[in-house]
Amino acid sequence: MKYYIIAGEASGDLHGSNLIKALKKEDASADIRCWGGDLMEKAGGTLAKHYKDMAFMGFLEVLKNIPTIFKNIAYCKDDIEKFLPDVIIFIDFSGFNLRIAKWAKEQGFKTNYYISPQIWASREGRIKKIKRDIDAMYVILPFEKDFYEKKHGFPVEFVGHPLIDAIENTSLEENDSFQKTNGLDPEKPIIALLPGSRKQEVQKMLDVMLSVKGDFPDYQFVIAGAPSLPDEFYEPFLKGNKVGYVSNKTYTLLKHSHAALVTSGTATLETALFGIPQVVCYKGNWISYQIAKRIITLDFISLVNLIMNREVVKELIQNELTSKNLKKELSKIIGGPERERILSDYKLLREKLGGRGASQLAARLIVENA
Repeated sequence: MKYYIIAGEASGDLHGSNLIKALKKEDASADIRCWGGDLMEKAGGTLAKHYKDMAFMGFLEVLKNIPTIFKNIAYCKDDIEKFLPDVIIFIDFSGFNLRIAKWAKEQGFKTNYYISPQIWASREGRIKKIKRDIDAMYVILPFEKDFYEKKHGFPVEFVGHPLIDAIENTSLEENDSFQKTNGLDPEKPIIALLPGSRKQEVQKMLDVMLSVKGDFPDYQFVIAGAPSLPDEFYEPFLKGNKVGYVSNKTYTLLKHSHAALVTSGTATLETALFGIPQVVCYKGNWISYQIAKRIITLDFISLVNLIMNREVVKELIQNELTSKNLKKELSKIIGGPERERILSDYKLLREKLGGRGASQLAARLIVENA
């Protein structure tokens, strides 16, 4: 069959690539066209548009790029009509995907959603669009099934979290090789810095993350470079800071780290699945934060705390994200009872997420329902 997949950011590219591999196991002759990134293309999808041309962060940036967004929407519709897929698969990225879904449903295309929009966090009214425009939904967080079925009467399938597969299927360097090839100090434990994947957030987050480096001389701070950003972008942060840097090796970095400072997002869950104690950080521009604060209805922002429904890892948000607070919280997780508690909670988190096979189960259901 012919499959059209739309993912709009780095995490969607990762999960989309594993879904493509799984679809090809279920349907050996699958013809897959996609919006995504290098991973989806490498997995066997024909790339229609790269997510680097689509990822706009924050309300102000979206407003500034409205002409580009509308051009992308028009191009997507035209491209789907030319490809004529048997099923369209949306991966998260709700602002764009729900617009396409409405049109696609009206045109008679089969619509599947893999990795739900986070309507349980904000703008819950979008459930009306989902019930109207989506034929089948495959969710990856355990609480989402009750949210959709019990609260909104919309049947969904919980397939487990694809990060478990993504992590276990990734080949990682051994510690000695990793330290040597990246010019790191084998005598100092690593504190990983995961500042995000978009320029605006990386610039904000790295300034405050690096501000506490001098308070931990027995550790080496190492920045995880995002695949969506060029190495040159990070150079101003490396000059004079005596800080390590690795590009597109976040999983290997986490595997060999002692603790981490992580920008809120999928990376918080990835860090937890590697068993690395972390402090979750977030700081947006003032206007975007004020708007978000009024529409987001959650007690927590990190996936770790949301899944466990309690504070497992400390979240420093907006004005609370200061050098003083970061130093205090990082000190707690380097050693002692707080570190042990987090590691214990991580085991419970993994149990809640279920086992391996999320991508394969989702692919099987997509093929069966198409």
